[in-house]
Amino acid sequence: MFNILYNILRESLNLWLALAPYLLLGMFIAGVLHAFLGEHFVERHLGGGGFKSILKATLFGIPLPLCSCGVIPVAASLKKEGASKSAVLSFLVSTPTTGVDSILATYSLMGPLFALFRPLAAFVSGIAIGGFNWLFHSEERKVGGHPHPPLPSRFKVKEVFRYGFIELAEDIGKWLLLGVIAGAILTVAIPEGLLTRTLAVPFLPFLIMLVLAIPLYVCATGSIPIAAALIGKGFSPGAALIFLIAGPATNTVTLSFVYSKLGRRAFAIYLTSIAVVSILSGWLFNLIWRRLGGDMGLISPQGMPLPRYLTVLAGGVLFLLVLKGFLQTRKETGGMKVQLMVSDMTCKHCKMTIENRLGQVPGVAQVLVDLDHKMVGVDGETSLEAIEQGIRDAGYTPERTQE
Repeated sequence: MFNILYNILRESLNLWLALAPYLLLGMFIAGVLHAFLGEHFVERHLGGGGFKSILKATLFGIPLPLCSCGVIPVAASLKKEGASKSAVLSFLVSTPTTGVDSILATYSLMGPLFALFRPLAAFVSGIAIGGFNWLFHSEERKVGGHPHPPLPSRFKVKEVFRYGFIELAEDIGKWLLLGVIAGAILTVAIPEGLLTRTLAVPFLPFLIMLVLAIPLYVCATGSIPIAAALIGKGFSPGAALIFLIAGPATNTVTLSFVYSKLGRRAFAIYLTSIAVVSILSGWLFNLIWRRLGGDMGLISPQGMPLPRYLTVLAGGVLFLLVLKGFLQTRKETGGMKVQLMVSDMTCKHCKMTIENRLGQVPGVAQVLVDLDHKMVGVDGETSLEAIEQGIRDAGYTPERTQE
């Protein structure tokens, strides 16, 4: 038992150190994107219909550092601002599947072929899902929406580091840790060659990955060590790619949002398209990889060789950033004048979005968000209705608590 735990700890450490330098670089770039662009930039360019909005939604979504649940309020805002259902669907699938942080982390742990193919698959998925919905909804071809005035975009060094190394670290920290530990457990627990013998039936590994990925909540970065461990235990690279695509793009929260806000037909198109595109991408990836000679070097860690002290330093910094997020003192809302439950907020991004929006409501003096209990507390001289409307404008649903 001690040996098993030791091996899991050792593999977890190895995975963490392999990811850390590139993940820190990706978090910095994510902070720059957030400071320069932000959600308003996206809303301004997608506030219309037609295939052009689908293309923009997909292209904007690929590098943006939003997680599977963090993308939902942004998508809700896009829909409210006049973006077509097709553009919203494209944004929903392309955004959480990749991000600058996860692309660099993919390169560091799974090699250049995956790092190239993953954003390409996200692009194809976004275009396919938005395109199918556009074809089946004739009203989507009309350009609509409400144009926004140019929004000021100021680069703030403080905001780059606050978002990239504090908020983003808090947001992905839990899922990154779980992904690393899960990858280490798979590496240690599954005997060598077991999956190679068991999964000899064509396309069976693809179906298994799809069934596992669709309901599972896993962020784009947290899925990487799991996929890498599955390859090491006999799954084909294409099957691992299916997990990397479908895992972040589908979970119960996202599927529920699509069904309730975009309709049954959009839900069917979304889920079916992800399944089809994921399987086709996995098949194509295996075909290309084998045509290149099945070189394991193309799907193995290929990060620039870094000195050991640098990887250890990066691993330590990343761990401290994640640990800081875990140790954040929970803000109690009990003493606030107004308390509302918001059950559909799930992450730090949700918290920031609600705080920023309520801070713009006239008369609001202080806002506290308790993620653990799904509560929002507000102090100030403003009406309950104005606070509820502010939460709705942020893309969430306020619920009055029982007195």
